Amino acid sequence: MCGIAGFVAPPLHDGETPEVMTSMLSLIRHRGPDEAGYYLDDGIAMGTARLSIVDLAMGAQPMADPTDRYWICFNGELYNHIELREELRGLGRRFRTRSDTEVFLQAWAQWGPACLPRFNGAFAAAIRDVRSGDLFLARDRYGKRPLFYVDREGCGAQGAGNGEFLFASEMKAFRAFPGFRFELDPHELAATFAVWTPLPDRTPFKHIRQLPMGCYLTVRDGRAVLGDYAELELDVPPFTGSEREAAALVRDALRESVEMRLRSDVEVGVYLSGGLDSSIVTKLTTDLSSHEVRTFSVEFDDAAFDESSSQQVVASHLGTRHSSIAVSSADIAANFRSAVYHAEVPAFRAAFVPMFLLSRHARDAGIKVILSGEGADEAFLGYSLFRETLLRASWSELSDDERMARLGSLHPELSHFGPANRARMKGLFEQFTVERLPGLFSHELRYQNGRFAARLLKRHDEPFADLMALTDATPGYAALSPVRKAQWLEFKTLLPGYLLSTQGERMSLAHGVENRCPFLDPAVVRAAASVNLRFDDGLDEKAILKKAFRGELPESSLTRRKQPYRAPGAAVFKQRQPDYLELLLSATELEKIGGIDPVFARKLVKKIMATPTDEISTKEDQAFVYLLSTAVLNQQFVLGQEIPGESTAPADFKVNTIIDQRNSRGSMPAHRGLPAAGGI
Repeated sequence: MCGIAGFVAPPLHDGETPEVMTSMLSLIRHRGPDEAGYYLDDGIAMGTARLSIVDLAMGAQPMADPTDRYWICFNGELYNHIELREELRGLGRRFRTRSDTEVFLQAWAQWGPACLPRFNGAFAAAIRDVRSGDLFLARDRYGKRPLFYVDREGCGAQGAGNGEFLFASEMKAFRAFPGFRFELDPHELAATFAVWTPLPDRTPFKHIRQLPMGCYLTVRDGRAVLGDYAELELDVPPFTGSEREAAALVRDALRESVEMRLRSDVEVGVYLSGGLDSSIVTKLTTDLSSHEVRTFSVEFDDAAFDESSSQQVVASHLGTRHSSIAVSSADIAANFRSAVYHAEVPAFRAAFVPMFLLSRHARDAGIKVILSGEGADEAFLGYSLFRETLLRASWSELSDDERMARLGSLHPELSHFGPANRARMKGLFEQFTVERLPGLFSHELRYQNGRFAARLLKRHDEPFADLMALTDATPGYAALSPVRKAQWLEFKTLLPGYLLSTQGERMSLAHGVENRCPFLDPAVVRAAASVNLRFDDGLDEKAILKKAFRGELPESSLTRRKQPYRAPGAAVFKQRQPDYLELLLSATELEKIGGIDPVFARKLVKKIMATPTDEISTKEDQAFVYLLSTAVLNQQFVLGQEIPGESTAPADFKVNTIIDQRNSRGSMPAHRGLPAAGGI
């Protein structure tokens, strides 16, 4: 795992370029604390802060192919690099390292963008073609690794200006570029609040975009052209074998996925939540590892959120060396600002903060790589959202007794779905049995909370307009079933935009820990799509997964209902009253947040502070956390105030490798540090 950054900026003076490049990398040094290097050429710079995991000695970056035509800065892992290396060797390619970075580069030199569908990995990469002058950016098919950019055509007076193109693994790197200023975008904030995450190519800031999952970008002759290479494979032919064979298919696909993700020159641990998904990953890891497996988890003081007893049962059953970190409300309040700084987007709940603390705990234990269960619910229909969609879609075909019974089985863990409130929930569901937002039927009920949060903004655009335009423009989307559409929306929005990023990748990499997701393997996702609803009615969550691992996990792991990972929200800040809460309590501070309606915001804050915690509604809680995280982002990025505990000074940042090709055509590049090409 690493962080990459760079720019195409002809107007930048040569003397400025090394300093700017060093400063950009220093701002993302947490992603790659082991070493750093950068490449300079006429008008272009790119670099890497490296977390060394594969080929520790010879995998340094930037790296060149044997001809010195292609140079790469690479963030992530290719899990199938061994197989690809053998295929490329058969085609005559020569390798000088064992690193997956070189496999990516040689594959690009051999096949160009056609190499991307061959990759099974989590990555963001930048490749420079010296001969053509092109710069290529690429991102993995599920959006596990981030890649942000500023296109000079999208930069106005407040942007980078002067025709620059900037890119980085995290937006904070842009702070180092001369003249760049962050500015919140009210239109994108509205969409973020409503959908719970930025849309696939968006960010909450003006002029900054992100490369969507499964896409690549070519910067050529002053133009940036977007292309895609991987469609989300959900509408696949149904599995034709027996249920036993389907369970074996799923189990084998997951076993192979875990085996690939254990390829590492450093120890690999597992995040164990106590639920089915992480328990399966832990089980397979213990089967495939030659040493004792270490597992890590979060405990909460509040029993409503704590799953430590389930974690201990699984750890004991599988014989792992388990370690947990206890997280209190005080811990969440104390670390909220730092976690927001790394998340870089507004958040609708505070559950990402404990993950920030957990990754620090894993790092302090000497772990650089973690396996986790993200993606299982999206692939195997684990969320109650999918059962809700099935129920609402079939509502007119059910009797009242059937409707009430199905409602009771949706959320046994939530009191407002209990017997006392079931008649009210029935009335609510009846309002959402006919599609109102074209293409978004599955999520309409949940999006009401987002619509409330969008009222925090002065402008009142339709917050779902861009998402509806995206689904309308997606070939084949209209023909998908309601459940397939629900999956598509989860895979394209909340999974990459929150679970894999704000709560996952960004929290792990804040402390130099790489997360790997075995459920997000193309073969696993295809297998899931082929068996879902083939042998069950969707009411028993992840039924085929349970059958695949019955007898190998504690029975409680297979029978307990899913307990969504949650953490305390608005209550934390009410109780603890951290000093930064003044950003919301002060009318003057609220006025500083561009685009926010201070009148509505003050009303919300006043109500939250005056209402008993158990009487705060979900939509109010989410809107409050959105408002607070946006205020913190505004303070850190827009106003540029220092973040406690976050050093931005590059003075102590060491660059190990420098490749300077400026004005060196026809001669060997100038280097400092490791040798050219095969040695880096």
